Amino acid sequence: MVITFVGFVGGWLNQTLGVDTAFVSAFIAACIATFFTFLPSFIFIFMGAPFIETTHGNLKLTAPLTAIITAVVGVIINLALFFAYHVFWPTGLSHAVDWASITLTTAAIIAIFRYNVGVIPVILMSGILGMAWKLFV
Repeated sequence: MVITFVGFVGGWLNQTLGVDTAFVSAFIAACIATFFTFLPSFIFIFMGAPFIETTHGNLKLTAPLTAIITAVVGVIINLALFFAYHVFWPTGLSHAVDWASITLTTAAIIAIFRYNVGVIPVILMSGILGMAWKLFV
């Protein structure tokens, strides 16, 4: 998202298609920045996936991949805890807890794991409820 935003701002400030084409230039720049940011990842996935599939029986290659997967899971958990800390205690541990955020997070977790609601509807409803909470309270 940051890359897309930076591309959008760059296109907005440098109107390459002429005067009064700020939005069109910004939109095209954002699309180009996003496309060329994620293109290498897809190339590596499509070219590397068949090779990785052939290594399932080889312990010399599957052990490092298992370690890499474990490290990635650890990074994701660390990032989740980092965000939880900054959302639940926005002014630090010595200040009050944001109970609205904890309630919304608990409701989202229950919706996803207990009632099997899709992630996208939960994200949309959480965003709407969070904006309404900040707007009206």
